[in-house]
Amino acid sequence: MRRNGWPQNPAGGCSRKAEPRRHRGKRRRPEKGDGCERGAGTVLAAGVALVVMTAMAVMLLLVQSAVLASRAAAAADLAALAAADALRGISTGEPCTVAAEVAARHAATVLSCSEGPGQTVEVRTGLTGNPLLGTATGHARAGPPP
Repeated sequence: MRRNGWPQNPAGGCSRKAEPRRHRGKRRRPEKGDGCERGAGTVLAAGVALVVMTAMAVMLLLVQSAVLASRAAAAADLAALAAADALRGISTGEPCTVAAEVAARHAATVLSCSEGPGQTVEVRTGLTGNPLLGTATGHARAGPPP
């Protein structure tokens, strides 16, 4: 018998099949902590903590992918501007070579570089960060002012 008057279940937990004899009219109040749900709060808290940590890990990956996309777009912008300057003769060098050098300074690679009509240059860059996230790409087009 347990302290609260209920028989102990050999498999663990509580068994409420057999009630102890009680006096008529008087009902014994259960003592604090006498329920069958001992430790349920701990399991619930551990489950909530696991869900919160998983949500934080997912949010971290999303923020990291947004940062990589922003860095790839910035590298594409700068590479396209440098290539447009080289195409117009403001700076020296071959436009796509200059674009690759500028992208490399920003840890990106030039995926494509093409000269368009009206002295414009179109550059597409890729930036590899976390292997889980894949490659972030950026795309930019630059040319002379209107």
